[in-house]
Amino acid sequence: MQGDAGKSRVEPELSGGGQSAASIGQADTKADRLFGPNPSGLDESPHGMMVLVIVGMIVGLLSGMFGIGGGTVIVPALVWLGLSQRHAAATSMLAIVPTSISGVISYAHNGNVDWVAAVLLFVGMFAGGQFGSWLLSRLPELVLRWVFVVFLIFVTANQVIFTPSRDQRIFMSVATGIGLVLLGVIIGTLAGLLGIGGGALAVPALSILFGASDLIARGTSLLAMFPNSITTSVANMKRKLVHIKAGLIIGVIAALTTPFGTWVAGAVSPRAGAIMFAAYLCVLLVRSFFVAVKATRAARGSRA
Repeated sequence: MQGDAGKSRVEPELSGGGQSAASIGQADTKADRLFGPNPSGLDESPHGMMVLVIVGMIVGLLSGMFGIGGGTVIVPALVWLGLSQRHAAATSMLAIVPTSISGVISYAHNGNVDWVAAVLLFVGMFAGGQFGSWLLSRLPELVLRWVFVVFLIFVTANQVIFTPSRDQRIFMSVATGIGLVLLGVIIGTLAGLLGIGGGALAVPALSILFGASDLIARGTSLLAMFPNSITTSVANMKRKLVHIKAGLIIGVIAALTTPFGTWVAGAVSPRAGAIMFAAYLCVLLVRSFFVAVKATRAARGSRA
């Protein structure tokens, strides 16, 4: 799947085994026809694979605790391992699929999912996700980095200012339904563009705008992002933007640790959960800001 160079690395190892290099090449060709070749650049050494596993464990914990897909962790990690911002964002959406499934099961078991609100949210996220995926394949790399920084600033400010309740539910009306669909369009666009599930925006919005408790907001967010991450991933794979191996490794590992994160979310107070999430986002914001500044300086230098 990695071309001639990749094939040459595995041929010596197969010389004494029962599987030929030709059969490996045929399998790679079939996979390429189905999904397209993986984007190049990712560190696929044992060290790189271990990083993917660790990232998956962290993502699962954060997804369960905060109702997020984990793109705010996955994207920077994949960029650090060698993928471009564009390919990292697309790969992140694939990893979110199994993560969100595990989270929904955990939250639904405790009755903390609003199924109607999630469906309405997804309707908007579906349309927005297709638009975001289209933008992802066209916007310059530098623009994507700064959009990510602005997104983090907005979400962090929300977590610091607002403390959700734990005993409120969404009161459904026509206006509420329309509002949920419109919110979904915004979230879906950002999700497709930035490679996030959208939970970092959906969770505070469901609590602030629609009165959901912190746990219901998280469970509903995970349910809405599950089908959206599938449709957006399909669109990204058609555009050959997804590193499937990396996405599946992170996603499967994350699905195993998400239930523990869900347990932690119920054990701490709403305010404590918001502070923990804000602290994590601040660290990520500082890092993403300096990376964006460095990329901006490099772009200016190349034009000079």
